[in-house]
Amino acid sequence: MSEEKIKRALDLYKDGKYKDAIDAFSSVLETEGDNAEIYNNIGLCYANLGDDEKAEKNYLKSQELNPKIPQVYINLADIYYKQKDMGSGIELMTQGIYELPDNLVFRHYLARFYMEDAKLDLAIDELEHILEKQPENYDVYYDLARVHFELGNYDCAIENFENVLEYKSENPLLYYALAQAYEANDEIDKAISNYLKTIAHNDAFSPAYKKVGILFFARGDYEDAIEYLEDYSKFDIPKEEAKKVKDLVERIKKKENA
Repeated sequence: MSEEKIKRALDLYKDGKYKDAIDAFSSVLETEGDNAEIYNNIGLCYANLGDDEKAEKNYLKSQELNPKIPQVYINLADIYYKQKDMGSGIELMTQGIYELPDNLVFRHYLARFYMEDAKLDLAIDELEHILEKQPENYDVYYDLARVHFELGNYDCAIENFENVLEYKSENPLLYYALAQAYEANDEIDKAISNYLKTIAHNDAFSPAYKKVGILFFARGDYEDAIEYLEDYSKFDIPKEEAKKVKDLVERIKKKENA
């Protein structure tokens, strides 16, 4: 009988009938007693209804009953991350690693909580630990690049962004991040190249037009600078920003004609 009740509750959940699913899962608890999986499912229902407080309460009950269900930690982590409660997130994932030490997803979550909490050295430790076990995890290389960029370690940031490109090319966001790292490292030609790759893969990526236009200007390539800055000004940008770009273009034209 309980299997039929659980199946019905799961079907209601899959159909998006979350309130009915909560009632159905609660009915199972009334007849079968406490069950970690059921509390997790009720938490998911509340999360989908936007009630994070009740979702957290049920996830914590699930965790109390069985601290070795990986998905419960992930569900709780998502709530803490959304609430920007980094302290609770760090405590949660630290406990998760204690209970399930081989779970590298927990370490990645922990690293991201550390990143948001400005504990960048601790984030690096976790990310490098993951790469020892999963040397082809491009998401980890990306996060490691971001951390090194924040620390001003631009060579390391570039190296890790380049590692991501081995597994995930043709991504405008990645080319833009790599271009920023090259720019910060005073490698202007490579920065320009990657800003142009950003535009080539997404011609609506407006910040790249401004960035590459300014770098062309700094390099003395006035014609290219004017072209990309004028293209940037055609995007839906604030009036004040548009005026600044227009003034800059006029200055460049005067230099070009001087």
